[in-house]
Amino acid sequence: MPDLPAAFRHIRLELAREKGQPEGDRGHGYDILAPLKDDGRIDAKTWKAHAARCRVRRFRPREADRIGVLRRRSDGNWFFDYDNASSADDEAGFRFADEKFTPGEYVSLREDDGDMHTFRVTSVERP
Repeated sequence: MPDLPAAFRHIRLELAREKGQPEGDRGHGYDILAPLKDDGRIDAKTWKAHAARCRVRRFRPREADRIGVLRRRSDGNWFFDYDNASSADDEAGFRFADEKFTPGEYVSLREDDGDMHTFRVTSVERP
């Protein structure tokens, strides 16, 4: 993508194994475009300067993809926002500020069903 700072990465998350999904689900996850520091953590300073370019695509079997943006609350917590007019569809990252988005790591999200789900970082690439 033209004109993106060098810190930007395409991050892919796929549902990790959980009750009812013993193998996980490669068809349920997120594609995120966000800046990362060298250690794999979200770069909040670069995000702030380019927030509108920090996108997320949620994909699930038998559902249309949802497109949203990565946002940060005043308390430092990160979330995915699919509708700026409502917070009802927001999905919150669990301790995203502390997580390392590197392949093989695990992160958790409270999805729109209200439950916390764990996802595996399957790839991190330059866009």
